[in-house]
Amino acid sequence: MGKLAILLLSGLFVSGANAACFGSDTLYSCNDIQSGNNYQVNKIGDSTYMTGTNSRTGSTWRQNSSTYGNTTYQNGTSSNGSTWRQTIQNNGAMGTTYSGTDSQGNTYRKTCTQFGCY
Repeated sequence: MGKLAILLLSGLFVSGANAACFGSDTLYSCNDIQSGNNYQVNKIGDSTYMTGTNSRTGSTWRQNSSTYGNTTYQNGTSSNGSTWRQTIQNNGAMGTTYSGTDSQGNTYRKTCTQFGCY
């Protein structure tokens, strides 16, 4: 389901314990020697653009995220070249809806409230 997209997005805001990052709050580069990942983040307004490479495997990946009002649109390309997309709609007290297509081409839709997800 949208785990890949959610995991990638969480990487935008929380640096790994082994990652060394340099730059400003809106434009920075990080190097995680342990994993071999190097990535660049560029934040412009309500949009974030991230590209990465892995020095061990030679793979590349990217993720874009833009928020308009209560909706966040994400898309990216995984290290194997597969694309994915996700829309996150904050419905206030009615919960949050996640929908999109994962990197295997599977579509999903899930709404989570304070009482659980369905």
